[in-house]
Amino acid sequence: MFIIILILFIFILLIYNYYVHYERNNRLLNLIPGPSGYPIIGNALQCYVSVEELWKLACTLMNEYYPFFKFGGFFVYGVCISHPDDLETILSSTKYIEKGRLYNLLHPWLNTGLLTSKGVKWQTRRKILTPTFHFNILNQFVDIFIKEGDCMTKSLKNVEISVVKDLSSFISEHTLNAICETAMGVSLQKLGEFQKQYRNAINEIVELMIYRAVKPWFYNDMLFSLTPQGRKQKKVLKILHGFTEKIIAERKLYHQLNNHQYLKNLENNEETEDVEIFKIKKKRLAMLDLLIAASQENSLTDLDIREEVDTFMFEGHDTTAAGIMYTLLLLAEHRDIQERVRIEIDNVMQENEGKLNMSSLQNLSYLERCIKEALRLYPSVFFILRNPGEDVKLQSYIVPSGTILYLNIYGVHRDPNFWPNPEVFDPDRFLPERIQGRHPYCYIPFSAGSRNCIGQRFGMLEMKALIAPLVYNFYLEPIDYLKDIQLKFDIILRPSHPVHLKFIPIKCK
Repeated sequence: MFIIILILFIFILLIYNYYVHYERNNRLLNLIPGPSGYPIIGNALQCYVSVEELWKLACTLMNEYYPFFKFGGFFVYGVCISHPDDLETILSSTKYIEKGRLYNLLHPWLNTGLLTSKGVKWQTRRKILTPTFHFNILNQFVDIFIKEGDCMTKSLKNVEISVVKDLSSFISEHTLNAICETAMGVSLQKLGEFQKQYRNAINEIVELMIYRAVKPWFYNDMLFSLTPQGRKQKKVLKILHGFTEKIIAERKLYHQLNNHQYLKNLENNEETEDVEIFKIKKKRLAMLDLLIAASQENSLTDLDIREEVDTFMFEGHDTTAAGIMYTLLLLAEHRDIQERVRIEIDNVMQENEGKLNMSSLQNLSYLERCIKEALRLYPSVFFILRNPGEDVKLQSYIVPSGTILYLNIYGVHRDPNFWPNPEVFDPDRFLPERIQGRHPYCYIPFSAGSRNCIGQRFGMLEMKALIAPLVYNFYLEPIDYLKDIQLKFDIILRPSHPVHLKFIPIKCK
């Protein structure tokens, strides 16, 4: 009898909970347009397609239900938002800074670093990491970018005409080298066989996260750990975390041996002198050094440091590689614009005796406009997810708390209401006089508001440093045209198949 009463009580409680929470949310969600779905499962079956078909579906719904629509199932719904006024409402507010639940899939690798943390932890880490991107520190990072750009160029100069059969992989190999050296102070090129092992581990963990993202039943870590992919993830994470932990331990030992002299001078952004008296070769500044210095004041553990370094590795290499890839493809298809970029680079190189540095990269204003326009058409991070803890009042509707907010960067970047002829590649859209008066939230390749990308200046300098020597030394000719390239739904905006590009050496250089 007691068990029957208990079951009845629980049933009544569930019914009450449903009507108090879900019924109200359903009333608000029913007012928002979107594709029709089945009872309970909603639109879940529509998502059970390939990542290529999922991308086509997303684009179709964006156009059909502009500027926003709802989509979901099993009592979990998201609202896709494409209008800059609504994006501003969310991104400019400090109330809606919690990332969407999909980011939890990153926790096994990144834990709760700057990308995935929230509340006080996020605010504290943001404050600690901001000095990493100070001008004087970026100036030292630029040397690494330039060196890697030279390595890319040399690898292509061995033959008369180079056809890169997988442009994305070719570029990401070099952006990963650059990010590894700037984040950890370690050159992957000097690690021999482990270089390939580490690079493969990075690629594999990203593929596993994508696999889980499109299969909601694997969001549960315990369930996923029982699958072959889950066992593979455990093996890959052992490589990634083991490498980062080894580098942190070696770097801390280095600072202990020189009595933390190097770290003390970081506060004033000064170069360390006389390190050689400790008979230790001076190491290049890395993000890791600032975290170790901060750990002495902010009680950061080695795990805290590791999650920020891993976050930087994840966010920094793939996104930059995608930005470079799309810029090169667009320049290859637009020879007049490519030639204008080449003339600008030639002039800057002549003024600096054939070399690049921080100052010369900053003077490449037209190349910067080309990169910005490439990021408009093909933003590396094409969406952001937010999980509001309260109702969100948009222009026309109220989105109930607990609904996933899908902030559609790709859509707002191609909105004809704010971008005339949005499909046309026109770098002069970013001339100072044409930027004035433009809605500040119709162009957000690095997000916006308090959770904007902390490394956007870093990313722009890296893209310039790797693209400039390629355009300076090669004519770029297309093989695969962007209009024919099928994109796929992914964490980063990627083509579904390898993309080819032809590099023809400029004979006089």
